[in-house]
Amino acid sequence: MAHLDSTDIFRAKEVLNGYMCLRGNVPGSILTAGTPQDVKDYCKKLIDVVGKGGGLVVCPRVVPDDAKAENLHAMIDFTREYGVYK
Repeated sequence: MAHLDSTDIFRAKEVLNGYMCLRGNVPGSILTAGTPQDVKDYCKKLIDVVGKGGGLVVCPRVVPDDAKAENLHAMIDFTREYGVYK
């Protein structure tokens, strides 16, 4: 499993697809200054693109010390509801 904080996770998916699980990539800037909808929109893109076919763990890029609580809840709740592998 690779935790990606500054790497382009979308490019990493292309290169590492099937070889490594990718973790991370929700920007601290969105968690701190964005809205819950901004967080959901970003998580949806991550799940749709990087999570396609498996191999994604959605989490913040960095320790979210300054994140808004509602944005952390949006990331967790949205991922729990939308990011289910079938």
